[in-house]
Amino acid sequence: MDQSKRNTLALNAAKARLLAVQMVHDAASGHPGGSLSCLDVLTTLYFDVMNVDVNDPRKADRDRFVMSKGHCSPALYPVLALKGFFPVEELKMFRRVDGHMSGHVEMKHVKGVDMSTGSLGQGISVAVGMALAGKVKKQDYRVYAILGDGEIDEGQCWEAFMSAAKYKLDNLCACIDVNGLQIDGHTWEVMPTEPLDKKLEAFGWHVIKIDGHDYDAIDAAYAEAAATKGQPTMILAQTVKGKGVSFMENDAGWHGKAPNDEQFAQAKAELEAIIKELEG
Repeated sequence: MDQSKRNTLALNAAKARLLAVQMVHDAASGHPGGSLSCLDVLTTLYFDVMNVDVNDPRKADRDRFVMSKGHCSPALYPVLALKGFFPVEELKMFRRVDGHMSGHVEMKHVKGVDMSTGSLGQGISVAVGMALAGKVKKQDYRVYAILGDGEIDEGQCWEAFMSAAKYKLDNLCACIDVNGLQIDGHTWEVMPTEPLDKKLEAFGWHVIKIDGHDYDAIDAAYAEAAATKGQPTMILAQTVKGKGVSFMENDAGWHGKAPNDEQFAQAKAELEAIIKELEG
C-alpha cells in the first residue's frame, strides 16, 4: 500500500473516531471503547476492500457487511456517512427518541446497513447465512463481519463457525476485534477464549493474526482471505480498546460510558490534532 492510500485511510479513521465520540457524548449514551478499537479495520473495509455503491446500497452483487458486535454502531454509522451513504449531519439523530439511528446497528432506517444487530452472537450467524445464500445462488459477492472478543463468549458464535467450515464458505471473511476487554473487565478474567487461532483452525477456518491498527497488515489480510479457497477466513486483529483517545485506551470502563463535557473536549482536541497532522 502506498503512503497516500495509507494516509487517506488513517484520516478517514481519525474523522470517524471524532464523530463516534461526538455521537456518544451528545447522546449521553453509547459504546465508545469497542467502536474506536475496530475503526482501522472498518475503514479499510469500506474505503479499500469492499464492493459497495453509495448510489445503490441494495445492489444484488454488492459485498455484504455485518457488525456482529452491534453495540458498536458509533463505529459503523460514521464510516457509512464518510463513505457517502448519507449526510454526516444525520449522525446527530443517534440514540434520540425522535431520531432514526438506534444505539444498536439498524438496517431499516439507516442507509447502507445490511443487517440489524445487537444480540451478541447473532450477527455472525446471519453473515454465515448470507455467504451460504451467495453460494447457493452462485453469486460472486463476499461477506464480511466484525465480532468482539467478548462476544465470542456466546455459544452461538461457535455454532456459526462450525457451519461456515462445513459449507466451505470461502466467500466469508470475519474479523475478531481482539482488544482484550469487555464490559466486566479483561476477557481472560471473564471467560478465557485463547488460544483463538488454534481453536478456529480446529474448527476449519483459515486464520490470520495481525495488528489491527496497521493498514498494510489489514489490507494484506483481506487480500489473503480473498485468495483462500475451500474454507472461511478469520482475521484476529489485535487492537487497543478506546484507540485514539488517551484516557479511554485500554480501560474497560469506557466499554459503554459517555464522556462528560470536559472529557469530550480533551478527546476532541486529541483527535483533531491527529486529523490536522494527517491533513498536513
